[in-house]
Amino acid sequence: MILNGPNLNLLGLRQPHIYGTDTLADVERLCVEAANRHGATVDMRQSNHEGQLVDWVQEAREHHDGIVINPAAYSHTSVALLDALSACEGRPIVEVHISNIHRREEFRRHSYVSGVADAVIAGCGVQGYAFGVERVCQLITAG
Repeated sequence: MILNGPNLNLLGLRQPHIYGTDTLADVERLCVEAANRHGATVDMRQSNHEGQLVDWVQEAREHHDGIVINPAAYSHTSVALLDALSACEGRPIVEVHISNIHRREEFRRHSYVSGVADAVIAGCGVQGYAFGVERVCQLITAG
């Protein structure tokens, strides 16, 4: 499962100097291609609502082998998302950020999600999602 947090529905329109001009549909195509190379499928979703993301993480716990997540602003604020991801023991979790959050405002440099993620990819643009899918597939295969 690939989850996207708040404002990522505006990808390609919002702050293109930071996030680029690719849309979320472009990201999905990249992820599908990456998953196909491993014989995997993706279920990509986006919500601006924290509770919806928590519900989807809980769904992923039951029905998906791994999670790629760009929690966006919830990275820095959501203990609820951290708790939901913490309950996904045995499933690989890769956190993705389009921009390098460590070169941005101080408050963006801490992510609650990073504490439970098997890998964190930041600053690779939308290509980071494909890297995330690749890593989740490798971790699933490694068992």
